[in-house]
Amino acid sequence: MIQARNPCFNSNARLKRLFDQGVMPMKSTQTPPSAEAVPSARRRTAVLAVMCLALAVVVGMLAALLVAAPDLARDLRATEAELQWIMNAYGVAFAGLLLTGGALGDRYGRKRVLLSGLTLFGLASAGAVFVDDVNIIITLRGVAGVGAALVMPMTLAVITHVFPPEERGRAVGTWSGISFGSALLGVLLAGGLLEAFSWRSVFAANALLAALALLAAAVLTPPSKDPESAPLDAIGSLLSVAGIGALVYGTVEGPERGWTDTAVLAGFGLGAAGVAAFITWELRCENPLLDPRVFRLRGVSAGSLIITAETLAMFGFFFLLLQYLQQILGYSPFKAGLTMIPMAVAAIVVSPAAPPLAHRYGIRAVMGLGMAMIAGGLGVMVPFVDGTNYWPVLASTALLGAGIALAATPATDAILAPLPPAKQGVASALNDVTRELGGVLGIAILGSVFNTTYRSRTAHATREMPGPVPDSARDSLAVALHAARELGGRSGARLADATRDAFHAGMINALVGGVVVVVAGAVAAMVLLTGGRSAAGKGRPPADHDS
Repeated sequence: MIQARNPCFNSNARLKRLFDQGVMPMKSTQTPPSAEAVPSARRRTAVLAVMCLALAVVVGMLAALLVAAPDLARDLRATEAELQWIMNAYGVAFAGLLLTGGALGDRYGRKRVLLSGLTLFGLASAGAVFVDDVNIIITLRGVAGVGAALVMPMTLAVITHVFPPEERGRAVGTWSGISFGSALLGVLLAGGLLEAFSWRSVFAANALLAALALLAAAVLTPPSKDPESAPLDAIGSLLSVAGIGALVYGTVEGPERGWTDTAVLAGFGLGAAGVAAFITWELRCENPLLDPRVFRLRGVSAGSLIITAETLAMFGFFFLLLQYLQQILGYSPFKAGLTMIPMAVAAIVVSPAAPPLAHRYGIRAVMGLGMAMIAGGLGVMVPFVDGTNYWPVLASTALLGAGIALAATPATDAILAPLPPAKQGVASALNDVTRELGGVLGIAILGSVFNTTYRSRTAHATREMPGPVPDSARDSLAVALHAARELGGRSGARLADATRDAFHAGMINALVGGVVVVVAGAVAAMVLLTGGRSAAGKGRPPADHDS
């Protein structure tokens, strides 16, 4: 595990000082398993494969539906805001309940919670196959998100339990790579299915993969839990979901209702109040879901910022790029999925280099370089959005993949390293919640920046068109292009051109917004990691008294 070059990664001494000062309560300890209790190398490899399969199923689900968004919009006549809710209902439940999922695994057993989550996820995905109503699909997506929140933290908690410390860094690196790569695999799988079938096939495939992961996990996952489990923090769980959900509601509904609409302002107000209440409750709770004082550990705070910012950029970019490729450039779903391959190749090539580079140059330098590459990947698309050339897309996706690979592994290790072994369920859930929260915010924030510009430009361009055309054009690009084909003639061509121009303007603004968020997150993380000895310094790791 990457602990050199920065005092915040000298976890034993740093945590002991925090515990002694009362900053973090230590409720339990867990002695390392004996050599006889450690599974064989073959068994550890099999467990790692199963955990990666379960992880790929729940992470790939969100990305897979991004490819299906144009088909969903056309078939269900969904607005841009409804599309965002189809994506974000899953993400809000996922991110809001991840900490609860980690705590449930620590208390009731990680294998039991993992299997329950896969079952719930599979049933909700199967149910969506037979539904035509947008609101019911949004509800089922939320249920699937609850299942995913039980699955994802358990995968990393089981890995950290099974692997000894000297092998854990490499196993976590594999998990991190799968967490990123499964999103791309989901895009390719969905693209292939949509060539021959409807969007329902994406839900059916996820249900089948969940069943396969369920069977494998039931056979191979070893039981583990916190030896001194604490009471479940139900109030903290409810406050976290309410706070995140209300903030996302205000962000998603703002472009459609208006940013000064009462419901939108109420969403932001309730969200802020919910987050504040969550923090206040957790500080006073005897057995908190997440003690906010853990963020006094600089590595935890910096790692959380990095992962949130990078996933915000990735999922916001996916949400817009896949619509752009299919509806502006005319790519088929599968061809659109294939354009993501350079991102995967770059991540595969660069990812193994991240740990040794972090060990040699320090995590601060490596994560900073990774975030700079992510910002560059978003920025390189800006001048070419209104073109038809694939090369800017290639350069953009390759830079994103390399940047995320450089930043993700040391950031993940930064979050996991300082927390005690018995709390690895909550530790891994904290790591996961930053990823999923970033994905939710990416689709919500960048999607809303896009939607605000798109609706404004479209309304101006279609104000003199007859009947319901202006309203339908503002709903989404897919609906607008369908209306243009039905209208035909010069009016139809003018409508199509106007909505494409509006899409270009919205995507440019969203990309610029993504660059700003990535740069701000990177700067904040670098400032956090600057303290005591430089994280980029060379030489031996600091001793305990250096902390």
